[in-house]
Amino acid sequence: MAATTTVGAMISAKSTPSRLWLALAFFAIYVIWGTTYLAIRCAVETIPPLVTAGVRHTVAGVILLAIAWSRGFRPRKEHLLAGAVLGALFFLVGHGSLHWAEKYVASGLAALLVATEPLWIVLIGAAMRQQKINRLNGAGLLLGLGGVAVLTSREFTTQSSLTVAIVAILVGAASWAVGVCLSPRLRLPKDMVGRAAVPLVCGAPMLLIAAAVTGEFSSVHWSAISTKSLLGLAYLIVFGSVVAFTAYSWLLQHCSATLVATHTFVNPLVAVLIGWFWASEPLSLRAVIATVVILGAIILIQRGDRHAELQAEAVQSD
Repeated sequence: MAATTTVGAMISAKSTPSRLWLALAFFAIYVIWGTTYLAIRCAVETIPPLVTAGVRHTVAGVILLAIAWSRGFRPRKEHLLAGAVLGALFFLVGHGSLHWAEKYVASGLAALLVATEPLWIVLIGAAMRQQKINRLNGAGLLLGLGGVAVLTSREFTTQSSLTVAIVAILVGAASWAVGVCLSPRLRLPKDMVGRAAVPLVCGAPMLLIAAAVTGEFSSVHWSAISTKSLLGLAYLIVFGSVVAFTAYSWLLQHCSATLVATHTFVNPLVAVLIGWFWASEPLSLRAVIATVVILGAIILIQRGDRHAELQAEAVQSD
């Protein structure tokens, strides 16, 4: 109830948001999103991963859709079609693979691999002719690939579940990047909360169907589900999806996209430190080096994109 009240208050602060609301919203996308990786790991300990992801997005999507509906939003056919595309890319493939992989991969490592998403966006955006690879983002792309190589070189020398999980996370990050590149071409709702809710409510049934097809529902031992997993799932629903995702959408209406995108710098750091502090995950020198390299790559990509935007604005003004 408190979370939905917070969401409603955030939505109503449209004209001139206070510094307090801005600080709370950035805290949500910086810190809360960074902690969700450990929450996923806790949830999938005793709840099958696709069931976890399906329940998470079903409940969060229904909550957000109810909020949007109360504000007068009504989804149309084109909204549902767009939501189905993004639901498959963002949640079925993107989050489905992440939730599954965290049964084998530490939460900090998972966050670092997901942080490669801007690299995929550069590659896919260039292939779709949405953006050009320039000197800065090209250097960031190469540096980021080097960081991934440092992070995963040892695991790829052996054929194990960990290797498959790493590949799954990278595929999921690439799928999310495809969704980001496609979303401007899709007829998504203009309503902020409806825009967040529709892909969730479209992607959640796909996850639940996948859980049924793979036999996860039949393998659930309901009496064996731990309190730790239930708390992790509840945290993902309330804070990871409802609060943080709404804060992200709200910030995009009040701040530049470049500023909002800085959460990709902070989330891996939060995830690595939280995993090390709370779950005693190893913090090796290799992980530290890979973290610095990948974050440096993201900074170069962000600067390259900003440089391209400034050039485009100069051409338009001329």
